[in-house]
Amino acid sequence: MGGRIDCYVDICSFYSYIIFLDILQNRSLLKSHSVTVEFHPILLGAINAGSGNKPPWALPAKAIYGLYEGRRVLGRFPLVPIQFPADLMSVSLTVLPLRALHFIKRTYPDPEVFTTTLHYFFHSFWAPPNVNMTRPENVAKALSEVPAVFNGISVGSAASDRRLFSKQEVEAIMNGAGFQEMKDLLKETTQRALDQGAFGAPWLWATNDAGVSEPFFGSDRFHFVYKFLGLPYQDVALLPPTDENKAKL
Repeated sequence: MGGRIDCYVDICSFYSYIIFLDILQNRSLLKSHSVTVEFHPILLGAINAGSGNKPPWALPAKAIYGLYEGRRVLGRFPLVPIQFPADLMSVSLTVLPLRALHFIKRTYPDPEVFTTTLHYFFHSFWAPPNVNMTRPENVAKALSEVPAVFNGISVGSAASDRRLFSKQEVEAIMNGAGFQEMKDLLKETTQRALDQGAFGAPWLWATNDAGVSEPFFGSDRFHFVYKFLGLPYQDVALLPPTDENKAKL
């Protein structure tokens, strides 16, 4: 029992946000089972190009089905404000915020700084009014707003009004995002996912306590992941009718 989950995500990926929220609410349990989780920012557009996959909006049937599936998935997190950007395709090239995340991950020793920033970037992209994170000024503004403690609902409901980064730190992060090292790091991380067989996001690479690794795709494969890692879990099960249901019949 135990192991590791490497989770490759892009903030423009709806299901990356969903899996992030899922792992966030279960990370204490995962830790109790000696499972380490690490998030890796990747560029979804490069994953699609490198694997030959196409985004959902490029296939009409998939886009139509996505409306149903998206509504169902949102029911898992009813308190989290999520709406799709009006033109998701035009704001999906999230290179700059991804490089900024890599800079934060590389620079700040406390992993919570990276996780909180990733959380707020997801929130900024997917919560109304859907911030366009392809624009440098918006990325800088989002960085200046990241709360020291963030629960994913809104900044005002955060446990602290204190901001995570000072003005000088925001400037350093924005400058750092332009370093060649960060450009290379985003490319290398994206390529690592491609080498593992990734064709979309979120992409999971799970390693069990025997050192064996397997890939998992999507935000709804945790029952397979838990089984592979040897963790106790409750699978989906059909229940017998209740007295109330019998009365309706």
